[in-house]
Amino acid sequence: FQRIQNVGKEKNFVFLSKEMEPSSALETAPLFDGLKKELAWNKFSGPTFTESYCWPPVAWGCDVVAISHQGNDPLLYIPPVLTLLELERDCEALPNMNGVSLILCPGWKKAQLVFDLLKMYRKCCRRLHPVLIILGQNKEAASQVEIRGYGVVVTTPYNLLRLLEQNTRLLCRVCHLVFDEIEVLFSDATEQVFTVLDCYKKVTAQAQGNLPHQIIAVGTQWNKHITPLMKEFMNDPHIVITVVEEAAIFGNVQQVVQPCTNSSRAAELLKILDFTQRNLQKVLVFTDSETEVEMIHKALKSNSIVSLKKHKESKCNAECVMGRWRKMHSSGTPAVLVLTDDCLQSLGITDATCVIHFSFPSPGVFGQRLQSMSDNFCTGIKDSAVDQKHTKAKSVILLTENSSCHAPGILHYLKRAGAEIPGELYDLTARVLESKEDEKFSRPLCASLKTFGICRNRTVCPDRHQINLSMDMAQNIADEMIETPEYVTVLPLFIVNATNYFGRIVKKEKDQYTVLAKEMNDYFKVPGHRISVNTVEKLVLYGLHEGAVCHRVQVVEIPAKDEENVCHITIKYIDEGRTSQVNSDQLLQLPAKFQSLPPQAVEIVVCRVKPIDNEVEWNPKVTDHINHKIKGKLHHAKVVHTLGKTVWVDPMVGVTHIPTMKMWINEYNIRSEILSMGLGTDNPEHIGEIWKLCRQIPVLDLAESLEHFTKENTAGLEEAAGPQDTSMEENSAESCNSSMFLDVFLLDDVVKTKEAEDSPVHQQKGHHPQIKWFQDNVTVTLKVQILRADGSKCEFSREKVTFSAYSEGKLYVADLELYQSVIAEKSTCVIKDTEAVILLVKEEKGVWCKLLKNKNVHVSLDFEHWEEPEDERSFTVG
Repeated sequence: FQRIQNVGKEKNFVFLSKEMEPSSALETAPLFDGLKKELAWNKFSGPTFTESYCWPPVAWGCDVVAISHQGNDPLLYIPPVLTLLELERDCEALPNMNGVSLILCPGWKKAQLVFDLLKMYRKCCRRLHPVLIILGQNKEAASQVEIRGYGVVVTTPYNLLRLLEQNTRLLCRVCHLVFDEIEVLFSDATEQVFTVLDCYKKVTAQAQGNLPHQIIAVGTQWNKHITPLMKEFMNDPHIVITVVEEAAIFGNVQQVVQPCTNSSRAAELLKILDFTQRNLQKVLVFTDSETEVEMIHKALKSNSIVSLKKHKESKCNAECVMGRWRKMHSSGTPAVLVLTDDCLQSLGITDATCVIHFSFPSPGVFGQRLQSMSDNFCTGIKDSAVDQKHTKAKSVILLTENSSCHAPGILHYLKRAGAEIPGELYDLTARVLESKEDEKFSRPLCASLKTFGICRNRTVCPDRHQINLSMDMAQNIADEMIETPEYVTVLPLFIVNATNYFGRIVKKEKDQYTVLAKEMNDYFKVPGHRISVNTVEKLVLYGLHEGAVCHRVQVVEIPAKDEENVCHITIKYIDEGRTSQVNSDQLLQLPAKFQSLPPQAVEIVVCRVKPIDNEVEWNPKVTDHINHKIKGKLHHAKVVHTLGKTVWVDPMVGVTHIPTMKMWINEYNIRSEILSMGLGTDNPEHIGEIWKLCRQIPVLDLAESLEHFTKENTAGLEEAAGPQDTSMEENSAESCNSSMFLDVFLLDDVVKTKEAEDSPVHQQKGHHPQIKWFQDNVTVTLKVQILRADGSKCEFSREKVTFSAYSEGKLYVADLELYQSVIAEKSTCVIKDTEAVILLVKEEKGVWCKLLKNKNVHVSLDFEHWEEPEDERSFTVG
């Protein structure tokens, strides 16, 4: 290992494990001529400083670890890897087997970016042939993948392991294994990455012939798992680090946090210096003001500690200070220099052994201060983050009550450095993050939080993660949202992603928007009514004619006008939810009578499903499929929660109406459709997280909404999503002798609850919980959806089960009269965090054609666990 090379400014710092000369110009870079010409043609401005050090060892075929602010840029490794591929293709040493480069990325989005970048260089690389492999959990799809004929394979660790399950020899042809954004891979898929490495190690150990093997890892931050990667899987790797803070972690700099009050910092400093004085340390004391430099210097002098000082107003110049600094240490006197951050660059100190942060550092300043110890960064590969035996440099941070501003960034770094962190820093960081969250109070509610129930990185997310009543409980809401029943008909019109849409809630009778749309179209058919707008105003409503349809739109952004006095403005379709850009002269004056109906667009979120493989966004394949399937089509949905203009549904089912038979035929369940593609997985915590988010506000009780809905429409919609049978008649669900049919909504099926209302338990005026059920030949399982049930009771009798519990301060009661008999003493109830699971043991084995004697709108089939019996029979939901 060689020492650190410092090239001028801090941005040009580089830590190298082996001495080497950089390739600073494209003409002299170790790339083949065709690629150089292609890069020049594309006006490539590099190589950058990091690329100049990273390209040579990669092009030599060496194992490489590169950590840089540029570490998420694929051009750190793509040009030299393509050069190797081109050379290997022409090499006679590989007559029967062409090598493959395998690039592992942290998610489909980055993999797509790398793949698109590789396609740009196909012209100059004769046999590049890149392929992008993104698979679902469908094993059949994985078994059909063939990489023969491809030079570069781009995928993710999860997808690669699915491939290896079908073809264990796939890694035999891999010459170059690249880990893109290694710190993200190790953070999100540690087990999967090491499984791939283990497989590759076994393959390379058994490999025959002269096939080269190389591992490349690039990233922006050091990760503790990089050390075992280098020790166990790499062969004498080249290490290139161009970020001081990351080099300090690898260099085993000991990080110490010393809590104290702001007024006691000087006393704490003296304690620290008392130790360093006995060990002949070279100490730098950093502060951010000239006043503090003078104060510290004076305090040290009064305690008989010889020290130097340097700030912008100092009489002694940088050369003078450095001469005295070197002389003090060589004479056996401990060297202490008190200085401000703006003097460090002119001094150029790199041999300090201890840095004391008298003023709390910002992340940027922190790196500059650590660079002053770079000569003492350890260069060996350690077994742990901080190995005391190999520690030559020490960084001490004085933490006070005034250190809040940069606490989160420093805490994050210290965690990665393996430092011992006091509770005071955690408390300080929590207060800072809470304050920053309050600063985002006027931002939109986080989309990830709504769509999946969680935001993976709240500290960098620009949006808020708490309820803002003035925004979330929006004004001017359509009646369909204020009176949202438990079951609704929705029309998705704008598809954001696979589970997030904008559209309308459609009333079955006298839908107000349908009436309005017809009136607007009729009005604007008259040419004289199409009056263009002279002056466009922000937030004002206008009409917009598109083909045969007229829309109500609101102006949300007005840029400067061009020379022709016409500008492109951003508008929002208030009844659909989408935004677009149009010319200002396309807008029409909208009469007041068409503006009185509130905006009809609502946000619809399908619950309990998320992307596989810890992805944070839906793969476009899923979104495109769902968009094609559901846009502009009627769906029936069960509402599980509402917040302002957002409605969460589970399930949401595509339906076809057959008026002559007074029924709706289910075509598909959106959640099941996503799961069947293999690119989505269960997200059971979603609904619970939304409830937790909304605890601070009063929420509309769905049972009360449902009562209003059934009075208005005299119809209840039942959840269903099973096999189709278009021969089903209106009342056939009541008969156990007709064919089994699970996916119809009967229009005239009024909920009968009189008997339940007369029961003693119901007289407690409790809310009825939502219940899903499924069965086998021996048992019936009921899942009572209740969050953190308290004081629960469950009573069993031969033909009845009664459940009651408190949740969120409300009493929930379910009094269920069973269709058939159960063995009460063998039946059980287990309370879990988000539900109660009731297991009923049937008195007689067999399939029940329904659960209850009387229909209950709160009870529905759990189709996630349902298995169709061999002897198909008629079946009802409740």
